[in-house]
Amino acid sequence: MLKKIEAIIREDKLSDVKDALHEIGIVGLNVFEIRGHGRQGGITLAGRSGTYQVDMLTKIQVNIILSEHNLDETIDAILKSAYTGESGDGLIFVSPIEEVIRIRTGERGHEAVMYPGDIDERKSRGVTKSSES
Repeated sequence: MLKKIEAIIREDKLSDVKDALHEIGIVGLNVFEIRGHGRQGGITLAGRSGTYQVDMLTKIQVNIILSEHNLDETIDAILKSAYTGESGDGLIFVSPIEEVIRIRTGERGHEAVMYPGDIDERKSRGVTKSSES
């Protein structure tokens, strides 16, 4: 079964998250700049004219479609690379995907989301993160 990860992270952690995902073999992903707030409700900034509340903070949303058997490893990579320990580190949502169709080839399901050198190909060749170093 295929899953979709939607990870909302800090802007400054995008490079770390992309590197961590690439390291484990996640090749395909989409990135969006979004605005919103969570529990913290925004931040208070001080300027020359006083303080003001910014409640719609810029965040990054990373979307990944992957095989269910790669889910835990991918979530762990995001958790470790996006973590600062501060309020506003983000959230990860996981949902099922009913169907995926690659427009160019008509491939469906798992084959539609496979890429050369991706996590599934590495695992089938017995290549792991530690054996690539």
